[in-house]
Amino acid sequence: MSSTTQQYRPSRADLVGMGAFLVAGTVIAVWAVVAAVLRIIEVLPNRDVQVPAEFVGTVAEAPIGPDGASLPVVLDRAAVTADSLPALSLASLVIEQAIAATTVVVVVACLVALSWSVMRGRVFSRRNTRLVTIAGFTGLLGYAAVPFFGNMAANGAFAVVSERTFDNVVMSVDLAPYLLLAFVAALATVVFSIGDRLRRDTEGLV
Repeated sequence: MSSTTQQYRPSRADLVGMGAFLVAGTVIAVWAVVAAVLRIIEVLPNRDVQVPAEFVGTVAEAPIGPDGASLPVVLDRAAVTADSLPALSLASLVIEQAIAATTVVVVVACLVALSWSVMRGRVFSRRNTRLVTIAGFTGLLGYAAVPFFGNMAANGAFAVVSERTFDNVVMSVDLAPYLLLAFVAALATVVFSIGDRLRRDTEGLV
């Protein structure tokens, strides 16, 4: 019994679309690395460090009333500038940027490799299943780790500017999009696993 491999043959429009995706992915990966490096260079001198921060139940005054009158508002997000950060908070900022850039690069690299494989006619394979799995779960880890380290840096900034008198510890991840991302990653892995198994079963019957 002979075995042949039936491959998907992408159309010209498919090739153009995937080619554009490859270019866009490369640009995104480069942008993520450059942005992370610039942010690290900005914060490493540890002077007048501006840190994005989340607030919980904090009331402030804003000039939004008649003729610019101040009215109370509840802060959600703001930038906090500290003269300098504790070593652990500064390290958290650097780690946050490193993880963000690494996550983007790994996910983009996997998806670009997957697109390249599809352009060559191979959709389902063990290699492609591994690429989808790595991309999905790297995105999950990055989605959780980046805000975690960002919050650590923000809490260090709060401690400095308030001389440890303002308690605004926020260590959370929005579960709704996280669970959705986890579902999509798991579903993609399952789909490619089943597709690869069907491909191998079909090849064995030919």
